[in-house]
Amino acid sequence: MLLPQQLLAQGQYSGYVLQRDTEQPLQGVTITANTGEQTISNEQGYFTLATAAAAQRLVFSYVGYKTEVRPNPKVGQELRVLLQPSAASLQEVVISGYETNRPLLQTAGAVGIVGREVIGQFDESSVVRAVNTVPGVRMEERAPASYRISIRGSSLRSPYGIRNVKLYYNGIPFTEANGTSALNLMDAANIESIEVLKGPTGSIYGAGTGGTVLLEPRRAAAGEQSVEVGATTGSYGLRRYTATARIGGKHSSTLVQYAKQEYEGHRQQSAMDREVLLLSSEFSPSEKRTVSANILYSDLYYELPGALTQEQYEQDPHQARGGMYGSVAQNASMNQKSMVAGLKQEYTFSDRFRNTTALYGMHRFRDHPFNTDYERNTNQEVGGRTSFAYTAQLGSIEGTFTAGAEYQRGFEASRTYDNNGGKPDSLRTDDEVVAKTGFAFAQAEFKFPADVIATAALSLNDTKYEITRLHQASSGNYTYNRDFKAVLSPRVALLKRLTDQLSIHASVSSGFSPPTEEEILTSDGQLNEALEAEKGTSYEAGIRGFALQSRLTFDVVAYYFRLKESIVSRQDVSSVAVFRNVGSTDQKGIETSMGYTLLDDPEQQLSLLKVWASYTFSHFRFDEYQQNENNYSGNKLTGVAPHVATAGLDLSTRFGLYLHLTTNYSDKTPLNDENAVYTDSYIVAGGRVGIKRQLGQRFGLEVFGGADNVTDEKYSLGNDLNAFGGRYFQPAPGRNYYGGLALKYKL
Repeated sequence: MLLPQQLLAQGQYSGYVLQRDTEQPLQGVTITANTGEQTISNEQGYFTLATAAAAQRLVFSYVGYKTEVRPNPKVGQELRVLLQPSAASLQEVVISGYETNRPLLQTAGAVGIVGREVIGQFDESSVVRAVNTVPGVRMEERAPASYRISIRGSSLRSPYGIRNVKLYYNGIPFTEANGTSALNLMDAANIESIEVLKGPTGSIYGAGTGGTVLLEPRRAAAGEQSVEVGATTGSYGLRRYTATARIGGKHSSTLVQYAKQEYEGHRQQSAMDREVLLLSSEFSPSEKRTVSANILYSDLYYELPGALTQEQYEQDPHQARGGMYGSVAQNASMNQKSMVAGLKQEYTFSDRFRNTTALYGMHRFRDHPFNTDYERNTNQEVGGRTSFAYTAQLGSIEGTFTAGAEYQRGFEASRTYDNNGGKPDSLRTDDEVVAKTGFAFAQAEFKFPADVIATAALSLNDTKYEITRLHQASSGNYTYNRDFKAVLSPRVALLKRLTDQLSIHASVSSGFSPPTEEEILTSDGQLNEALEAEKGTSYEAGIRGFALQSRLTFDVVAYYFRLKESIVSRQDVSSVAVFRNVGSTDQKGIETSMGYTLLDDPEQQLSLLKVWASYTFSHFRFDEYQQNENNYSGNKLTGVAPHVATAGLDLSTRFGLYLHLTTNYSDKTPLNDENAVYTDSYIVAGGRVGIKRQLGQRFGLEVFGGADNVTDEKYSLGNDLNAFGGRYFQPAPGRNYYGGLALKYKL
């Protein structure tokens, strides 16, 4: 008779603990019952807790997060607990970029973070506005989906596309073996977070003097089973649709996402149509092994309106480049279909020894009528990356040793034709290009007493191009091989943690960046055999931390970067970009980001109120630059604004209402090496307002609206540098609006 009463008095509790804003699992959360029993959550955020008597409350506590109390939990009912990060921990994210997975406060390097919550502060038609909140980073859109990223002025050699910056997606190389990155294959909805490593990172990520961008894909949270649909409409014919299915279990998760975006354009010949399908999955066959797979398919079409002269820009910024070889007449546009598939495994041999290995394959077809020619090419690429990490205790010193390698091989079949009114005409060139690039790296990190962390790293990099010209109308066939000499890229860094909330760091790093295939083999079919790789050394020092009871966060970095054999681009009479080495550049800068949380209490009606700002100062000069009879030594570096600032305000309420306001300032910018033409300075402001509500236990609804460039500022974004005929200006959209909704259903 007493046994059933004893069973009723016992309790068995289980569930998942997730981060509130990202719904990612939290490992190591302590769960304590009022009866005294304790447990912690595992890698999937899952926990089980048996109590001798029914618990009146469960307490969930985790460093950097607000404690959550669940009164009178029901026995046998699976719990789903969302922990709210404190103001300080929002900046105390774990940095994966240097292979040691340390918190930002313990990372010796200039790092910028763009989380899902920042991406969601804008309309998600692109990630441009979100990325531009990071100091020292500038992302431009010359036309819808025609992106360019500059990290500390690295766009000097990028008349179009992304160069001199390495991109990775879920640890898999997204920059191709030929040195270019097609970020426009993705939709903003495919990205969970963006981690930007500024300056040369060749010691870990190979060739590149600009920096490295690490992209994390969206995933289903543990215990989540849901479907979600969303729609957005806006000015200039913006239409955007998304559909997402998530299934997250104890040891696996799967996310399937479809996104379609259409845009009629704010200028003539500036429409865009993109469809993206993402499959993202992760599973753990054992406690030691985690496997993740991603398949990304993209069908992208966008038009190229072309740049305008100052007179055309002032007269009508909505027009496209005109004339016989104008953008409309020649249907200047890009049509490409791509598929990228990647597989990554993380294997833990022991508490001290682990390995991460990733393999990928890519296929892309591109159909590209341009103003002066017509290009058709097909790319196929394979590659992989592996790294081993071992942690050892050397007396009172903890050491982590990392070694690995990366290799990529790409093959491109490329043909160029005369462009006859947007249709391919006579064949000009027929090329086969094989690009091979790879590097081996090693890193040692030591954690000394007195909270000092020292890092030394080194990589050996090699790049080779094999070009076979099967046809050329004027000069015949040939074979050309270019093997750049293997280069060592070292990095030394030191960090001192002064207090639990303050650290200082310094580093010296060097890198090299060989020309891309497009810089050696230009679109007019000419070979640029004399072009050499850039080489540079960067010195930087910084301080970051929290103050005023962790309400204030700050991160300040000063650097000096000397680049030799700098590559610059100029346009010839046919608008073909021509690349040349021009000696050296001298780049000094300061990057600052700050945030102050006035209120952060989810129990209050006004639950969050935060202001933040970032500022970039750039003193960039050509050190040695002689072009024929012209000496540009001492001139300002082309395409770099001396002062850039971004500021914002974030507000949310317990009811679910939120507001995000953002303002961006950019100083006047030189558009040619002569420093004879400048853009005007400008201020662009925008905002987003919305409401998120849970409708019952299964439905969630978000309704939102926003505006960009609310003052209808006239400015140019993604200018053509050193353009022939004075065609420098790529007008940005005027005042524009958007609105939409998202509906989520929990299965």
